[in-house]
Amino acid sequence: MSEFLATFLPHHIVTDSRVIQGYYAKKFGKQSTFIPYGAPKRSEIDGQMLKKLHLESRHYVLYVSRLEPENNAHVVIKAFERTKTDMKLVIVGDAPYSREYIDELKRTKDPRIIFTGYVFGQDYRELQSHAYCYIQATEVGGTHPALLEGMGYGNCILVNDVPEHREVMGNTGCYFNACDIDDLANKLQYLLKSPGEVKKYRKITLARARAKYSWENVTTDYERLFFRLVEYSND
Repeated sequence: MSEFLATFLPHHIVTDSRVIQGYYAKKFGKQSTFIPYGAPKRSEIDGQMLKKLHLESRHYVLYVSRLEPENNAHVVIKAFERTKTDMKLVIVGDAPYSREYIDELKRTKDPRIIFTGYVFGQDYRELQSHAYCYIQATEVGGTHPALLEGMGYGNCILVNDVPEHREVMGNTGCYFNACDIDDLANKLQYLLKSPGEVKKYRKITLARARAKYSWENVTTDYERLFFRLVEYSND
């Protein structure tokens, strides 16, 4: 319903990815302006969050999302359970619904898996800054802010192979099929044993974030759009 209402209630439509832009054009015949989110500038954040969770810098895998089935936290957990590593998996997120699903996730018997619930602000930035690698397992949506945050903090990113993520990451991500737990487990295990490969991914991911997803460019695009709309309304 919200998708339908968005085609005629606003004065103008902004889409955050080319894939979603094409979707609205094809399904509703509506044109939109593409403006993505921005990525943060990398900075090493030191605080108390790692100490609170008994984590070591570059010694944990990070997953961030709303905990609902379409975001595949269950796939990430099952894949991680199959890996051989002393690193931990940190699951950041929650949801005010899907309680049965979330309760099932937390039934894992793997002591390496940590559920933090919601984490915001400096604590969240600290977790992004010190992860060994980051997993983006979502299936639907446009440009996910958490993915851009992972890129902006220079993470090596394991990402579900869907068109929206291909658009954002290009050849800088390590892609997996979320329908295949073994595929994710094998690729995660490879990265866990290959710090040199992880370092390479970090470098090219950060370069892409700076080149394509700077907040300076995002705000400039919005300014141009607003000026164009004001001029149109005055006419």
